[in-house]
Amino acid sequence: MSVTDPRVAELLAAHPVVDGHNDLPWALREQVRYDLDRRDIATDQSAHLHTDIPRLRAGGVGAQFWSVYVATELAGDHAVSATLEQIDVVRQLVARYPADLRLALTADDMEAARAEGRIASLMGAEGGHSIDNSLATLRALYDLGVRYMTLTHNDNTPWADSATDEPRAGGLTAFGREVVREMNRCGMLVDLSHVSADTMRDALRTSEAPVIFSHSSSRAVCDHPRNIPDDVLAELPANGGIAMATFVPKFVLPAAVDWTRRADENLRAHGFHHLDTTPEAMAVHRAFEAAHPRPLATAATIADHLDHMREVAGIDHLGIGGDYDGTAFTPAGLADVAGYPHLIAELLDRRWSESDLAKLTWRNAVRVLRDAEDVSRVLRAKRGPSNATIEELDG
Repeated sequence: MSVTDPRVAELLAAHPVVDGHNDLPWALREQVRYDLDRRDIATDQSAHLHTDIPRLRAGGVGAQFWSVYVATELAGDHAVSATLEQIDVVRQLVARYPADLRLALTADDMEAARAEGRIASLMGAEGGHSIDNSLATLRALYDLGVRYMTLTHNDNTPWADSATDEPRAGGLTAFGREVVREMNRCGMLVDLSHVSADTMRDALRTSEAPVIFSHSSSRAVCDHPRNIPDDVLAELPANGGIAMATFVPKFVLPAAVDWTRRADENLRAHGFHHLDTTPEAMAVHRAFEAAHPRPLATAATIADHLDHMREVAGIDHLGIGGDYDGTAFTPAGLADVAGYPHLIAELLDRRWSESDLAKLTWRNAVRVLRDAEDVSRVLRAKRGPSNATIEELDG
């Protein structure tokens, strides 16, 4: 089916995409140190970014979780202050483009933004290092508008194991479980992308509210530690959470896994971090790609993951988390945030119903945030803020 099929546009107009993860704030930090005049996203930024407002509109995006990620090389107070800077730039963007963006703190805000024809802008902190082992800092981030926190990024925290680090805690420590409980009490979604499978399982056992995977796909389809094992997907119906399939080729296409490893090694050999997407690093990447053609993921690759995830977890527990501006490479047809109609067309070809697609794009994500709000109201009535410390709980 072509993206020009009227059903695609009609569906996205009624049920726009809630995307679980976009790293535009970090790209703005890395490229122009938050100089928004130099990256005016009201205009075409395709030479520099995966994201701008015209392409968000073209892609049918109705709500975006902006990642307020900071690199794990930043620790302690430096991680906290950098996270505050990331939150600040999201708020700057919302203030700068009020006709297109609306800050969203609740599910009702998301629905109101849709009714107004604006893009609901939510925030997610990517990596528990952002709170520096402090539950008070966690609460402060919530008060500033952060509505999910990914428990780890690529490295362990002292209280949770990452998918891409050597296991240390065996999942969550006692303090890690207290972090989850305090997130539940606040109403902050527990994000299990990036964490180890044991951390996923511990968090699901601990959480009293639905969890999310803001940008993870199926490990059964592509055996990468960043993806979700079937036994964990099968627990989502009882928990009420959602898994938001990501588009990152090295996580979704088996042939891309080895290629990406070699490309990352090449980048490091030239003095760059393997996650660097600055123009200089990308020039090195493009030269490597010219000599070693990259295996291409497509919209069909993502649809394969979603088909499997629907079979295991059910349609009520799926979403989309593209990871735009947080990855060097994207699938063919899904090059940037304008690409979501290609995925919808592919799923329509696979006989996904319009009701199923409405759940995938909009309804499931809004429902999960609303459910977390409901749990928070109950828990706040039962218990006050936790002042536990990592020293007290983990020794």
